Amino acid sequence: MWSYILKRILLMIPTLIGVLTLTFVVIQFVPGGPVEQAVHDLRRGQSEGGGGFGLRTHTGVDAQQVEQLKKLYGFDKPPLQRYVLMLGKFARFDLGESYFRHQSVWSLIVSKLPVSISIGLWTFFITYLISVPLGIAKAVKNGSKFDVATSLVVLVGFAIPGFVLGVLLLVLFGGGTFWQLFPLRNLTSDNWATLSFSGKILDYLWHITLPVVASVVGSFAVITMLTKNAFLDEIRKQYVLTARAKGLSERRVLWKHVFRNALLPLIVGFPAAFIGAFFTGSLLIETLFSLDGLGLLSYESVVRRDYPVVLGTLYLFTLIGLATKLVSDLCYVWVDPRIQFEQLER
Repeated sequence: MWSYILKRILLMIPTLIGVLTLTFVVIQFVPGGPVEQAVHDLRRGQSEGGGGFGLRTHTGVDAQQVEQLKKLYGFDKPPLQRYVLMLGKFARFDLGESYFRHQSVWSLIVSKLPVSISIGLWTFFITYLISVPLGIAKAVKNGSKFDVATSLVVLVGFAIPGFVLGVLLLVLFGGGTFWQLFPLRNLTSDNWATLSFSGKILDYLWHITLPVVASVVGSFAVITMLTKNAFLDEIRKQYVLTARAKGLSERRVLWKHVFRNALLPLIVGFPAAFIGAFFTGSLLIETLFSLDGLGLLSYESVVRRDYPVVLGTLYLFTLIGLATKLVSDLCYVWVDPRIQFEQLER
């Protein structure tokens, strides 16, 4: 086991380097970098009677000012040197400092985590709490009217993008056209600090309701159908027929024998689903409901060419994704002893 884990960890290194290298190369050819944006802001400031970035001039942006900006953002060094410096910093988990926010990338990520964690945790737990029992019920009643009706409902929810559903929820319940039942921005009210403990909980749930509903509805179909199909596969196996032939009750057969084996793909997928809930679709939901989380931070960083934030968040997300994949593979072996690490290496 330990040799397999060591091999997977060593394989993460070239994967991380490959992702960072590709992104770094693409950045070199993207127009409108931080220097160009700073020059643009500087010229606009001059047209309004003042300079930008602490520089003042009345004759335009000269070459000396451009060189100062390049030095400020580290673009006075050759690309290869900047690339090596970046890898050295990332090896020490130093993600650098934002060009425009004047904060370290780590502090930015930490400050945005509460929003993404809130949406992600609620999305993950609500999805599994509803989808797993629903999938089991659909498998037991396969082909019935209940099965057909619930399949139609979850597939319609899957077909509606979360962003579109969010717009609909805002129009209906956010004061767009009909009712003003839920707030439109932030996770808490302005007076949250003065509320009682129960009041804080209710206020938080009041704010998080619409974003979570918009995020979770499209997630039901995958988990529900996966659970149903896994249970149907197990119900049709020989050991189930043997258990029934021995006179065991249907309830005992289902929960004691089928349940443990059918949940294998769901348990193995837990780590990936848990991490994915934090990042999948978070950009659109956070933008729509004015929630300042990791998705919105990544988008704004790309638009503003804030390369330390872009590369830092990409590095962190890739590392989390690789670690999650490793944990998923380990779950296979822990849940099903029949699977050996030698099989995973093939």
